[in-house]
Amino acid sequence: MSNIIFLVDGQSFYASIEKAAHPEYYNKPVAVGDPSRRSGIILAACPLAKSRGVTTAQRVGEALALCPDLVVIRPRMQRYITISLLITQIFESVTDQVEPYSIDEQFLDVTGSISLCGSADEIAQWIQWQVKLSTGVWSRVGMGPTKILAKMATDNFAKKRQDGIFKLGFENMERDLWPLPIHQMFMVGSRMTKHFRHMGLNTIGDIARLELGQFKQMMRREFRKQSDIQSEYYWQIANGKDSSPVVSSIRGALKSISHGKALRSSLYGRLEDIEVVLLELVIEVCRRARRHGYQGRGVSVGAVETDGEKTFSFSRQMTLHQPTSLTHEVAQAARKLFLDHWNGLPVSRLHISLTQLSDDRIDQLTLFEDRNAAYAVERATDRIKERYGSDAIIRASSLVEAGVARERAGQIGGHFK
Repeated sequence: MSNIIFLVDGQSFYASIEKAAHPEYYNKPVAVGDPSRRSGIILAACPLAKSRGVTTAQRVGEALALCPDLVVIRPRMQRYITISLLITQIFESVTDQVEPYSIDEQFLDVTGSISLCGSADEIAQWIQWQVKLSTGVWSRVGMGPTKILAKMATDNFAKKRQDGIFKLGFENMERDLWPLPIHQMFMVGSRMTKHFRHMGLNTIGDIARLELGQFKQMMRREFRKQSDIQSEYYWQIANGKDSSPVVSSIRGALKSISHGKALRSSLYGRLEDIEVVLLELVIEVCRRARRHGYQGRGVSVGAVETDGEKTFSFSRQMTLHQPTSLTHEVAQAARKLFLDHWNGLPVSRLHISLTQLSDDRIDQLTLFEDRNAAYAVERATDRIKERYGSDAIIRASSLVEAGVARERAGQIGGHFK
């Protein structure tokens, strides 16, 4: 028996959560964005808002012009993460093979659950109603023998059906999937669509019906370079081939810990202002490293500069004499790297990384500094921040106008908590 894999997607995830939290907006078009910033973007829109022309990534002002009665609600990222984790728990009551794909999409392998929980359709329907009753989010379920087919079943079919369920298998792939235009194939964006159309490949079936060797030759002619790996990747997607299993955890050992910040270049042309943000990024990187039990020997700094017309960027790394996650040690290295390579232009982005990671339980002793005491102070600060918030203790430099730490403390991923 072939595997039975689901890709479960939450419809208009952020907007659905907000409509569930605000019953008074049940019959109103709702979108998630910052209502105080008309130049900001729409993060999500409910189906009613979409029917009025509101789209994701549209400017708030443009959305309100199209739909004057649109209710724009400020995002609450922590709430959305909490709901996503609750949905994961619902899935795990059916199968222990649950793999998050994004905050609103998760893969489930229910092959071993059929004998206990009923047919695939019955399991899908039970999941839909449990999630709906618990969170207010309506789910669409794509089914397939592989993760690729389950994903394309959700995106191309389940989302368009009233019941929100569709099965895409090898038996109906030629009938249902192959006639679709090439841009509807998983991982084919606008640029690749243009290449495929230039090659005369207008549908998913146009690729799937080719012999792999013939497709590779066509790709080589199109790209004028070795593209065999890319060719095989797209050919397998078109044919629904995917050997990757659904795994409950896909996180391996960390190879680097980094943090970056986009800046308004008009405000960050002076070194003293840039240094404030540079230190704040180092503080966050070191805090994350200690949280995960790591220290690193490699420190890298990246920056994007602009003269108002053109942009220039650099990324440089240095190796320390011993691994560390102490703020003052990483900050000293980061500052030197920045000063050595900065051209003096206003900065629109800064990025800090800690690499060459190792276990922080192993430390090189030194005769000249009590590093254990320094770590004790840092970890005490970490515990206070974990309990009372990132802005419970901040450096005085973050209180100046150039500081962004207090603003970031109220955000997750650049959005409001």
